[in-house]
Amino acid sequence: MFESLSDKLSAVFRKLSGKGKLTEKDVDEALREVRLALLEADVNFKIAKSFVAKVRERAVGKEVLESLTPAQQVIKIVNEELIAILGGGQHKLAQANVPPTVILLVGLQGAGKTTTAAKLALHLRRSGQRPLLVAADPYRPAAVAQLVTLGKQLDLPVYSNDQTKSVDAICKQAMKRAKEVAATTVILDTAGRLHIDEKLMDELERVRDTLHPTEVLLIADAMTGQEAVRIAEEFHAKVGLTGVILTKMDGDARGGAALSLTSVTGVPIKFVGIGEKSDALEPFYPDRMASRILGMGDMLSFIEKAEATLDEKKALELEKKVRQARFDLEDFLEQLQQVKKMGPISQLMDMIPGFSTIARKLPTNVDVDGRELKKVEAIVLSMTPSERHHPEIIDGSRRRRIAQGSGTSLQDVNQLLNQFRQMQKLMKQMSSGKLRGLRIPGF
Repeated sequence: MFESLSDKLSAVFRKLSGKGKLTEKDVDEALREVRLALLEADVNFKIAKSFVAKVRERAVGKEVLESLTPAQQVIKIVNEELIAILGGGQHKLAQANVPPTVILLVGLQGAGKTTTAAKLALHLRRSGQRPLLVAADPYRPAAVAQLVTLGKQLDLPVYSNDQTKSVDAICKQAMKRAKEVAATTVILDTAGRLHIDEKLMDELERVRDTLHPTEVLLIADAMTGQEAVRIAEEFHAKVGLTGVILTKMDGDARGGAALSLTSVTGVPIKFVGIGEKSDALEPFYPDRMASRILGMGDMLSFIEKAEATLDEKKALELEKKVRQARFDLEDFLEQLQQVKKMGPISQLMDMIPGFSTIARKLPTNVDVDGRELKKVEAIVLSMTPSERHHPEIIDGSRRRRIAQGSGTSLQDVNQLLNQFRQMQKLMKQMSSGKLRGLRIPGF
């Protein structure tokens, strides 16, 4: 996410940090590179120009140029201006005064509207809501079936009606069902088109005028850059958007849509899709996103993800084992599986300050997206319970059996066992308060 822009901005700020004092010329040269980086990231030209002008106005002031840490002051200003163009503060979903809250999802075909509807419903259920999904796209052959299937997989209620092609009728009947099942939120998955046309817009306007939705959210593909911004402008002009959900953010190395959309349209980004899994939908926080863009990580999101995923009871048990130096391969496997639940390793590294840059500098043969973790998991799973609890009994013949059973090499098994021994040694040193003199190979 934003890798290209983040790398370029980091390079600019490294140059600034290498200078003891900054002159107005130094700031201008840096901002020229910042503007170029923004344009290459597909940020709207007017937004990039305005952004650089605002940063310059603040950065060439006396208190910045004469500061003991002028480069840090400039980075602080850039961070604050990034937050501003990303929307300022977080924009939460509005709630109806009288339930149910109606959320109308709109957008073009292929942006991920149906899968996003299911992700949003799951997110709302986890926050205590009772959502009802509505298959309001009677035209695309697989649309209704796709939503029904997702509903079954996630145990979410879905209203569909194969007997009519009238979207108005489907929506009215869905509202009756919502009252019957005491749904607090109704999410309408409407039809998309390959392009914007009058028929699509007329239909959406009728649904809006009939149901008076609390939220009208555009589902837009972040990877389309300025095309997503143009689509948002057209939908906003026709149906009055209250927010945007940007999908496929995990595949967007540039960030042009996210950085331009709110400033151009005035419509806030409320959520971002960061993967294919059902829980890969995050509320959009402009300050956290700005921090990621500048390579400063996002520890708040990391902590929230850990709290939502990791088992607190198991964590306390693990802490006790570490203190007593009883950490074994069974515990190691359990922790590995807990971390995997948090999401792709590359996304987690993006949230830890400094790690996103390190990850991008790793050789291409070093995997940060899970294949190595799967290999380690396969090796441990190929061991017997006794071998996991007592790795010291794993001799040559057992190692060969484990390698064969896990589809790995004897070298892989040896490497894991060596690393685990070092980890156990570290645990013992930690439990006794003696860490001096410990050397871990490869670090």
